[in-house]
Amino acid sequence: MPRPEVLERIQSAEEEADEIVALAENDRDERIAEARERAEEIRSEAEREARELKEQRLEEAREEIDAECERLLREGEQEREALEDVAERRVDEVTAYVVELFQEEVHAQT
Repeated sequence: MPRPEVLERIQSAEEEADEIVALAENDRDERIAEARERAEEIRSEAEREARELKEQRLEEAREEIDAECERLLREGEQEREALEDVAERRVDEVTAYVVELFQEEVHAQT
């Protein structure tokens, strides 16, 4: 093969290699960009799911707290009513006792 043809073939092969390298670099850059985009989508989705889970757990905790508060209020009301009943049943007894103490004091002073 004549020398100019060999040089042309070498140049042609180099140009072809350069094109292949350029295409590979473009493909690599596109894949990296796609991977970054997908990673961002995954991160965003994970953050959204985490926010939803957090809100769900907070709502559940609020409901539990509200239920416990209502239970405690009901128990307190029942205890108050029971104490009122006991106090009302003992009014006559306590009144008689106070009157007795007063009479004893009056007799003791006379």
